[in-house]
Amino acid sequence: MAVRMLVLETNHKNRGDMMVYGKKVIAALALVATGAFAQQWPAKPVALVVGSEPGSAPDVYARAVSGPLTRLLGQPVIVENRTGANGNIAAEYVVRAPADGYALWVPAQSQLEINPSAYADLRWKPADFTAVIKGVEAPVMLVANPAVPAKTLAELVAWVRANPGKVSYASFSPGTISHFLGHQLNEKFALDMTHITYKGSGPQVQALLGGHVPIGFSQIQTGLPHVLGGRLTGIAVTGAKRWRQLPAVPTFAELGYPEFTAGTWFGIVARSGTPPDVLAKIIDANKAAHADHDVRDKLEKMGFDVVAQTGAEFAASAKAGQERWAGVVKSTGFRATN
Repeated sequence: MAVRMLVLETNHKNRGDMMVYGKKVIAALALVATGAFAQQWPAKPVALVVGSEPGSAPDVYARAVSGPLTRLLGQPVIVENRTGANGNIAAEYVVRAPADGYALWVPAQSQLEINPSAYADLRWKPADFTAVIKGVEAPVMLVANPAVPAKTLAELVAWVRANPGKVSYASFSPGTISHFLGHQLNEKFALDMTHITYKGSGPQVQALLGGHVPIGFSQIQTGLPHVLGGRLTGIAVTGAKRWRQLPAVPTFAELGYPEFTAGTWFGIVARSGTPPDVLAKIIDANKAAHADHDVRDKLEKMGFDVVAQTGAEFAASAKAGQERWAGVVKSTGFRATN
């Protein structure tokens, strides 16, 4: 009724006044609509969009938190796998979706921190997303097939140097941390290894187990059971401290190479422009989901550290990572296309 009376009043004003009142009406309606939208969110299922295949580490993480998020939000939280281009297909899908909180991207570390420098024709940019939560993180691990006559980093470097041009290293995808850490290994120790890329951490580890590629930087989640079972040799981990499940495997830092300290992580981001009240609900729900004892226990058993870093702190961490890896990507001359 109040809006109708305001519109009728403008019939007695001049055209300029009508324009002013019209703008006020539109602004008032927008505020009412935004408030109502925020109060009712979520009114339908929410999608966690993952850029890798079912069973991959980001997918496993997303499915671990989707259940508690469903309970907390009162609407189904479903995992959608939109694979391709190292996560870019998923990112583009969310960028094209409305900024209403119903489509959230679940990026891996390489996708949000490395892709902006590595892809020449990227159809999204970091500013398109707003930080929600960095859920979990873990180091990666340099591993070798047991046929490699090396148990330590020094022995491995000596063996590669004795076989110039004959040794290759496996990554779980081009343009990822496993790719560029291998490049750093080449540069640091003046090695001559060839990069062999695979489509995911699963195929990478299978190639290492089969001896098709002798060494590689593996995700903890996929390499851990094989190191524990003696089917792969753990050479060193990239964490700041030794990994709790591999106490005998040293860190690069303690071996004197802190520049190899790095890790992979998985988290959740929303479209920039998501209404602040809706974004606050998304962040609060994710904080609670990651604090759930059963969820934390499940994720830790999978080989993750639950960091639950939210908002501005997560955004600052991702920006620092983008700056770090931009320099590494530039030094390699690597450029990828979607």
